[in-house]
Amino acid sequence: MRLLFPGLILVLLILACGPDDRAGYRSLDLTQYNIPVTIQAPDSAQVVSTTLSGVMDDVTIKSPADRYAVQVLASDASTNDMARLKADEVELVRGNRYFERIVTEEPQGFIFENKIDTSSAYGFRYIIYRGDREIVFQNSFDGVFSLAEVENMYESVKPVQQ
Repeated sequence: MRLLFPGLILVLLILACGPDDRAGYRSLDLTQYNIPVTIQAPDSAQVVSTTLSGVMDDVTIKSPADRYAVQVLASDASTNDMARLKADEVELVRGNRYFERIVTEEPQGFIFENKIDTSSAYGFRYIIYRGDREIVFQNSFDGVFSLAEVENMYESVKPVQQ
């Protein structure tokens, strides 16, 4: 019985941290940038927000020390069909002349590989439809990322369950 109580406390603490404390990151609410989503990002991440032609919100979340660079583009959605929204993103990625393959695919996103000569670079797209808006998360284009780095960013942008 003496060991049961401390063990129970430990289990409750682990469950309280839950799956939303990804890789030691903190919750980052993007609502103040007109994007109604909370993701996970490194403590050192810096956020820069702009509006492109009054039509699209562009938010970049970067932490060079953590090899973390995510761009978020939010605009009015052309459809509420998630499969169509994702298919459009897949088509854009496949249109890149360096596209090699889709590495991982889920209903709302995917990780892909681009290959230049013998060097691989990885990227991702994760799409959310919310409030008639299409929100696309992707790796920033100002870096070359390994598969592990892209997988980490991809998992971090999946919305935190409230």
